[in-house]
Amino acid sequence: MIMSLEQTVEPTRQLDLLHRINTRSAKVAVVGLGYVGLPMAVEFCQAGFTVVGLDVDTDRCAMLADGRSYIADLTDAGVQAALATGRFHPTSHPRCLSDMDAVLICVPTPLRKSKDPDLTAILGSSEAVAAYLHPGQLIILESTTYPGTTEEILLPMFLNTGLSVGEDFFLAFSPERIDPGNKEFGIGDITKIVGGVTPMCTRLAAALYQQVVNTVVSVASPRVAEASKLLENTFRSVNIALANEMSLICDRLNINVWEVIDAAATKPFGFMPHYPGPGIGGHCIPLDPHYLSWKARLSGYEPRFISLASEINGQMPHRVVDLVANALNDQSKCIRGSDILVLGVAYKPNVSDHRESPAMEIIELLHTRGGHVAYSDPFVPTIAFADRLLTSQPVTEARLREADCVVIVTHHSAFPYAQIVSEARLVVDTRNVTRPFAQLGNVKYL
Repeated sequence: MIMSLEQTVEPTRQLDLLHRINTRSAKVAVVGLGYVGLPMAVEFCQAGFTVVGLDVDTDRCAMLADGRSYIADLTDAGVQAALATGRFHPTSHPRCLSDMDAVLICVPTPLRKSKDPDLTAILGSSEAVAAYLHPGQLIILESTTYPGTTEEILLPMFLNTGLSVGEDFFLAFSPERIDPGNKEFGIGDITKIVGGVTPMCTRLAAALYQQVVNTVVSVASPRVAEASKLLENTFRSVNIALANEMSLICDRLNINVWEVIDAAATKPFGFMPHYPGPGIGGHCIPLDPHYLSWKARLSGYEPRFISLASEINGQMPHRVVDLVANALNDQSKCIRGSDILVLGVAYKPNVSDHRESPAMEIIELLHTRGGHVAYSDPFVPTIAFADRLLTSQPVTEARLREADCVVIVTHHSAFPYAQIVSEARLVVDTRNVTRPFAQLGNVKYL
């Protein structure tokens, strides 16, 4: 049977893009050069692809063009090496999308004050992509979002161009899984989940990631991929909330919760240890469960379990301040007028990111109650607080002795915990990091 020209266009277009991906001659654009997009752009560049990094922040683009990194997980040398290949091009001009074979959207997805999803960045990026969408182009959304975003928001926008999905262009979702500060698992080590709108969309997206990632797992649809990301972080939120509630229970029963968790963790199956803390922070755990809850409510289901976990975790900064108040009270002092030094404002150890960090709320609560609050963090030199900038203070013998209370919020490895316990009059340890050194009775634990 002789095939018509129209019948041969589709496979030719798909196979041509697949060939360019497999030979690494495809041009890749990464939209959003934050902690997700920039490392991904450099990874594809190192693999031999020509990569354009697109970001609305012109200062970021200028820094990258000068060979300077603003991401903790990527050194200046890493940026300079990418530039030296001649294949990495940072820009703020969306017209660069006009000749790209693949576009990865890696923009932030925050929450509104009402806890509803804020898709402003996704919408803006998608509009730019739609304006330059052309046959043979693959678009992959990586930004964490609620199930249905890819097919309900992006797909109609792209179909309005007159092109057909799975034939003219290809659309998929692949959730980012980067863990800032993690030296053990880089981009290539973390399994990539891919769900396309059509089987060919999935195949092409998987082929692209297979060039830089060791393992790629394909799922049935973008919705499955979107939901999988939310489950990952909701799982953590719920289990951290359980650990936090267990700490409250153990406090009432005069039991060491840390010892309880360590004992339970000796079971080789059926238990995964999670630990209490001063609250949750960062770009994922405080936000992602709300995306899932919001979508669930639209379908008529109220996710009470997720809401309860968020409520428990959200109260932990208040719990820390109560511990400080009680500890000072035992020394015939109160928060008002006391010199309080907070150690660590980043949301996790050994990173500079302090978005949604519980430390910020703890500082605010202590300040509201009249405390003279200062902080130290080797990764965060300044923070905006009460219409002014606070500057990180060094952890010296004199500073430790001067403080009425030292509060360990983020357990950076650079902090000298033995010295802290030895020199400080009072320590509130929310991370259990001073236990090996605490023999003087001057440490209170979460």
